[in-house]
Amino acid sequence: MITRLPSKGDAEARNARHLRHLNLERLLSAAMDRTEPFTRAELTEATALSAPTVGTLTVELIRNGLIRHLGTGPSRGGRRPSFMEFNARYGFVAGISLGATKTRAALADLRGARLASRAWPTPAGLGPQPLLQKIAGYVRGLMGEAGIAPDKLLAVTAAAPGAVDHTKGTVIALAPNLKGWQQVPMGEILKEALGGVPVFVENDVNLAILGERWQGAARGHNTCAFLYVGSGIGAGIVVNGELHRGHHHLAGEIALMCMGPQYIDEDFGATGCLETLASVKALGAKWAGGDNTGNPHREKRVEDLFAAADKGEKRARKLIEDAARLVGIAATNLSLVIDPSLLVIGGPAVEHEYFMDQVRQVVAKIIPAPPEIVPAKLGKEAPLWGSLLLATSEARVSLRERLRT
Repeated sequence: MITRLPSKGDAEARNARHLRHLNLERLLSAAMDRTEPFTRAELTEATALSAPTVGTLTVELIRNGLIRHLGTGPSRGGRRPSFMEFNARYGFVAGISLGATKTRAALADLRGARLASRAWPTPAGLGPQPLLQKIAGYVRGLMGEAGIAPDKLLAVTAAAPGAVDHTKGTVIALAPNLKGWQQVPMGEILKEALGGVPVFVENDVNLAILGERWQGAARGHNTCAFLYVGSGIGAGIVVNGELHRGHHHLAGEIALMCMGPQYIDEDFGATGCLETLASVKALGAKWAGGDNTGNPHREKRVEDLFAAADKGEKRARKLIEDAARLVGIAATNLSLVIDPSLLVIGGPAVEHEYFMDQVRQVVAKIIPAPPEIVPAKLGKEAPLWGSLLLATSEARVSLRERLRT
């Protein structure tokens, strides 16, 4: 048998195909970046490709449904321009935010415009796999209500309240109020339950800072952080426009910060870490005169605590000041490491201005040029917005890869 050696013509054909795919990706990227209708001339200028190349490739993208032809505009002295736009509804994405008591999901188009959303009580008493399969059912139901076919779902991002290995889609350890979540392949389980759609998993506070940068209080800030102060405590960090996760995926796990040398040789996790001392759970327990081992009336007790502080009750104000001082120290330490322009603080505690003022005072006492400290704008939906942003980004990557085939 004689094997034909590759010819120069074969190599040239492969190179031509490769170049064409690169040009298609460049053209599609330019189209996706434009929020207003555009012309071929504008695409030519944006991509630096030749006008004939742009003309040929836009015809193909229109035929594939990725670009929509909108018709011609008025003449400016020559041929009437032909307007187009990126078809943001070529496909869709989903975001999931898993919480201890509530699970939220939303659908969006490829520009991140939300089309449908809903919240459900997080199913109690289920292990990770059946719980995630149930959540996948919520997403499928939401898609049915929105009239989105299963094959139109291009990417899903899921937010989890704990340490996450985003490269594997694995939950390393979830928040203590969700039991049995160690080394759970969350991405794999959801992907299978959703019919093979790519699923990306990320820490919920990491997604919260992405959401606040996109739609909330941190717009325009390239180095910033989100501090969540609720039943748990955590931080999401962005440095120079990039999410900072750390080598062991533990960046931002400030709940574990040791708040004094006296705690080092004790049962540190139970007595001396930031979350044990300053979380809403800890505040409620101290106000009630008990421990912090989970009380169904904890939120009401915290509300009572802040109401008493507003009326000038000394013990209530002292408890809030002590917790805010610790959160302020943690915020200061984080700020001295990354030097952010903005700190966004979210969670139930920041709904009370007295707490925020105390945190600001601590930070201002220590840092010569303190960052601006503001409450979160998106509230409990910040991780959901971040999940839609990340899913949209991954779906666009997927679209560009599809052009190669």
